[in-house]
Amino acid sequence: MSPMVLMDHLDQVAVITLNRPERHNSLVPDFLEEILAALGSIRSQPQMRAIILQANGRSFSTGGDVRVLYDNLERIKEYADNIVELLNQVILDLVALPQPVVAAVHGIVTGGSLGFVLASDIVLVTPQASFTPYYSVVGFSPDGGWTAILPEIIGARRAAETLILNQTITAEQAVAWGLASRVVPAEGLFDLALKTAQDIALKQPGSIARTKTLLRADLPKVRDGLQAEKSQFVEQIASEEARRAMQVFLKIEDRG
Repeated sequence: MSPMVLMDHLDQVAVITLNRPERHNSLVPDFLEEILAALGSIRSQPQMRAIILQANGRSFSTGGDVRVLYDNLERIKEYADNIVELLNQVILDLVALPQPVVAAVHGIVTGGSLGFVLASDIVLVTPQASFTPYYSVVGFSPDGGWTAILPEIIGARRAAETLILNQTITAEQAVAWGLASRVVPAEGLFDLALKTAQDIALKQPGSIARTKTLLRADLPKVRDGLQAEKSQFVEQIASEEARRAMQVFLKIEDRG
């Protein structure tokens, strides 16, 4: 089997590639553990000055794998607690790294995978990129920073409307609302991400690291918000409402 996370080094730039394209880079524990291992590897290499986060396949990442969540219904609280805890750790590790993270986002981003974007410092998106919560459709409670981080970026009213009505944030809206940095043609996405990361690598690393720390001065609040998201997610996913909504989403006939 191919690794679910690929790591490359281009001089002083580390490139992390999400590599679960057959499942749209949806999140399962092993996948998140591989991402954490990649981030840990970068943490031990201070010569790396910037990070590119990208994905293989048609989607950037589609949040928790609903099929796997449904298959774990008998132990759903334990499973949900584990996977959201891992996701929260990925988000916090991305934020805490001294190196800036340049996200190169193509295709769709749904559910908790928005956390990868929220934790990045510069976000480049293709015109086809989009961001959709899906929580009110599948009967889940928000995770991945949809309530802990997003309202501070786009505003509480926009975040509420997006979550409650399950609205999609387009690439253009993402830039206008401050969720993304700029829209880039798909064919030029990686090239611009690499140029941006290389430009960062030319700057003074101590200055950059302190800038990141100051820009993320609300980290304790974010950590508490992510913990609150996990608590609500675990309780909601164990509900009958969530079970039935997952069945509808997965087109599974209810036999009981």
